[in-house]
Amino acid sequence: MAENIQIQPEYCTEMDRMLHTQQVAFLEAPMPSLDERKKALTALKQAIKQHREALCQALADDYGQRHRQDSLVADIVPCINNINYSLKRLKRWMKPSRRHAGLMLSPAKVTVHYQPVGVVGIVVPWNFPVMLSLGPLISALAAGNRAMIKLSEFTPATNKVLRSLIEDTFQPEQVAVFEGEADAAAHFTQLPFDHLLFTGSTAVGHHVMRAAASNLTPVTLELGGKSPVIIAEDMPIDLAVERILFGKCMNAGQICVAPDYILVPKGQTKTFIDSFIAQFNRHYPNGVDNPDFASVINPRQYQRLCQWLDEAKQLGAEVFPCHDNACSDDRHRLIPHLLSNVPEQATLMNEEIFGPLLPVIEYDQIADAIRFIQQRPRPLALYLMSQDPAVQQQVRDCTISGGMAINETLLQVAADDAPFGGIGPSGMGHYHGKEGFLTFSKAKTVLTQHKYATTGLIKPPYNRWWQKLMLGFFMR
Repeated sequence: MAENIQIQPEYCTEMDRMLHTQQVAFLEAPMPSLDERKKALTALKQAIKQHREALCQALADDYGQRHRQDSLVADIVPCINNINYSLKRLKRWMKPSRRHAGLMLSPAKVTVHYQPVGVVGIVVPWNFPVMLSLGPLISALAAGNRAMIKLSEFTPATNKVLRSLIEDTFQPEQVAVFEGEADAAAHFTQLPFDHLLFTGSTAVGHHVMRAAASNLTPVTLELGGKSPVIIAEDMPIDLAVERILFGKCMNAGQICVAPDYILVPKGQTKTFIDSFIAQFNRHYPNGVDNPDFASVINPRQYQRLCQWLDEAKQLGAEVFPCHDNACSDDRHRLIPHLLSNVPEQATLMNEEIFGPLLPVIEYDQIADAIRFIQQRPRPLALYLMSQDPAVQQQVRDCTISGGMAINETLLQVAADDAPFGGIGPSGMGHYHGKEGFLTFSKAKTVLTQHKYATTGLIKPPYNRWWQKLMLGFFMR
């Protein structure tokens, strides 16, 4: 049966050949045991620990500057925690669940079994190339699948370490790694995977979904968007800034769930900006020369941010850099710049910023802040700074976003026992923890009928008296 899988000769690339190899291998062993899955996850955990210093150094090389602590906290530790969490719960996840058959099907037994879907494709972005490659892989392996990973062309040093890590740990028919430019990524997304997970921009997400549609490949899209922060009137500005600062400064704001703009009560813009600048300088003195603040990934992204900043200035926005030593063209380094009075037509008010620029917008009433968010595409994350339970409930119930954090930023993503995913323009589907296992599994309903069953009573010929009695009972 496996040998009947055909490869289209016009697309006979290494990617196609590897997909064919993994499909054949999957059909030969379509339901890996609990022990086999645990063995794969444990081996991956050990490989991550063995390569952690090499990964941290490679990330610093790719960025030009990225502190080891940021890489450990944001890339390495989440993967190890995810594996530990999955190992403890995998037996329970794999266990078939009993369902109620109902009186009409009695005495049948109904169970739901969770099968691997097959071969999972994973497309990795450049901002967290370790966590966003190995994180989905952990879920795919926990669910019993095989995987092909397309790494970003913008992180060559990290890719080299990841390739070594994967190839030393797995046979290629279980996990395979690919690199290449945009054309390679485009071809990768056109392959007939059993599931495709893409992490990246909303604009590219459109292309990925169109490519997957030709094969009816199920997709999980982890995109982004403009994640807002509402500071309610009851929240002390200094405390709000303390919670926002780390979320905006980690990885120089190059995070899909980083705060994208701030909504502050009317008259509080200056207070917010002054507090942000003061706290930034306590945490990151010396501006762009501070070793704890990451570089923008490359000159291309740096120039994009500078162009958006210049455009906002030309349109009349006020700009407040957090330090006089604010930028370095040759090192593509840029510290946070806060902006007020930014016109609606400015690009950074309409596109995900993905960097250390932060517009501040005033509102009159909390309902106005909610309306501002409601009138825009649904974000991947929403943040509220408020101690008032009524305000918390109002914002939680009246806004729709992929996830939400109250009096914190970023950390909702670190919750192992909760799903992560967007909605609408910020993505579709979930992974992390149990939701990752379910995403990469097929929940298959199995009905097992007893030797003696009552279902014969509902079969033709019809209009017998007991059938009329049964219908009357079930339609009561």
